[in-house]
Amino acid sequence: MISTVFFDVGGTILDESREFADWADWLDVPRHTFSAVFGAVIARGLDYQEAFRVFRPDFDLATELARREAAGRTESFGEEDLYPDARECLASLKDQGLFVGLAGNQPAHAEATLRELDLPVDVIGTSHGWGVAKPAPAFFARVVDAGGGVASTILYVGDRPDNDVRPALEAGMKTCLIRRGPWGHILDPATVAERCLFRIDSLDELPGLVAKHNAAGG
Repeated sequence: MISTVFFDVGGTILDESREFADWADWLDVPRHTFSAVFGAVIARGLDYQEAFRVFRPDFDLATELARREAAGRTESFGEEDLYPDARECLASLKDQGLFVGLAGNQPAHAEATLRELDLPVDVIGTSHGWGVAKPAPAFFARVVDAGGGVASTILYVGDRPDNDVRPALEAGMKTCLIRRGPWGHILDPATVAERCLFRIDSLDELPGLVAKHNAAGG
């Protein structure tokens, strides 16, 4: 039985298109060019920050975030950046009596912003707040702890086979891979997908799948 559902943030409930476009503008690179390079970096299995270093070899994320803040161009997101299916999916799972949480790799400002969105969730965890980032096992241990302590009753939903699905499986959780965003479309190895409990293209599909799974006794 699934009693708890945790969601990754970026690429899963949050559309990062505007964020990536803002970074392209900040680097003074055409958005199409930045997107193409970003996809190539992902396809090669590299850290996403390598896409920035193609255009600025000395790129350091913390330094650039500080520069953007000083320039009044702080990285941010809001209600308009949520995927249209996100809020309703979270609410539908809550209506089933499930414990629902968010847990993703997010910077310092993101946790407060997520709370301000007043999403129908019970807990919000971020890599900055927890002091550990995905795909580290310690991150997923925090997810298990926040979700009640029984990994097998937790479903972790994410768009990345490498950062979300594989480490969640290794932590003993059930998993759901959503195919959207650059990672969800470019990285989709069968060896990972076939181990997922669910594989979806929209969060609209998830509440019904969870309800059916639980009705069948898990």
